[in-house]
Amino acid sequence: MYFKDIIGQKSIVAQLCRMVDENRLAHALLLTGSSGNGKLPIAVALAHYILCRDRRNGDACGCCPACVKMDKLVHSDLHFVFPVKKKKGSSSDSAPVSDDYIGEWREIFLKEPYFSYSDWLTMLDVENQQPMIYEKESSEILRKLSLKSREGGWKIVIIWLPEKMKEACSNKLLKILEEPPAETLFLLVAESTEHILPTILSRTQRIEIPRIAGDDISAELQRRYALDGDTARSIAQQSGGDWEKAESMLRVDNDKKMYLELFVTLMRMAYRRDIQAMKRWSEQVAALGRERQKGMLEYCQRMIRENFIMNFGRNEMLYLSPEERNFSVNFSPFVNENNIFGIVEEISDAQKHVEQNVNAKMIFFDMALRMIVWIKNR
Repeated sequence: MYFKDIIGQKSIVAQLCRMVDENRLAHALLLTGSSGNGKLPIAVALAHYILCRDRRNGDACGCCPACVKMDKLVHSDLHFVFPVKKKKGSSSDSAPVSDDYIGEWREIFLKEPYFSYSDWLTMLDVENQQPMIYEKESSEILRKLSLKSREGGWKIVIIWLPEKMKEACSNKLLKILEEPPAETLFLLVAESTEHILPTILSRTQRIEIPRIAGDDISAELQRRYALDGDTARSIAQQSGGDWEKAESMLRVDNDKKMYLELFVTLMRMAYRRDIQAMKRWSEQVAALGRERQKGMLEYCQRMIRENFIMNFGRNEMLYLSPEERNFSVNFSPFVNENNIFGIVEEISDAQKHVEQNVNAKMIFFDMALRMIVWIKNR
């Protein structure tokens, strides 16, 4: 991962380069911000830049032995820490460490550096487990950093999602975070800092990574997928600065027609108060599978927002396909200031319940019934 591979974030990249070039780099950085903004790719690109032996023009050279190893994430002085699960058959006191899953980690990062926590859960096949960074990990970190650098330079530890660290693990790292060995760098990549111990936060320099600019996402979509400008801008606007979400929307584009049909059917059933049809509809959605259910609910939220905006006649702010617009022309008056918050809240509640593995038929039948009240409330 090179700085040139980062989507947007030019000012952040320039800031980090200056910190390295001017020898002003703190011994522990906390990169934080919303999901999909490139925090982890930036951390890896920064590590690559530091470990490169012949960096030039604000980036790693791509030719030296260090770069060859970094291209495969096998540099001996770069260590990764991330949430892991206990393996089947292991005893309750046998905690795993990141190195147990380093093969899976390299595979997912090299395939798509902007992967999400949900993608990592899928890779781990966690079932009902909650991946954590266990206390044993701190002992591994201390052991590795006690050894001399194999390449004769910096030793770097990237901790992805430090908010998943067990408290005992965090406490064991406090001293080395405060007084690390020479030429040792910690890069913490977090999304939820409120779950990180204050004593950890106080030992890091925080760098807030903003959402990716819409123009940068649009340009990358056009470059990478040869999309036309209008489609790329529409996806960029809907993604909210989240590259992973933008790619996810692109992957589910083939499902968009199905989502529109389900949305239209739901709203027409709510208007007609057709309970029997709602029951059949909820069974149909329940059979889609969890990921498509989530995609359908996100689509419903977007359509509600777009229809609300349509009432104000601001066509330049609308991102609707011709098929969506045809339905929305007559439907938009049913979404207004009296009911939009209620409708969105019902859909959000359904999303939470899907994440919690509640019975899908119950989730969607209940949501459909509640829509009757809100659609009539205009």
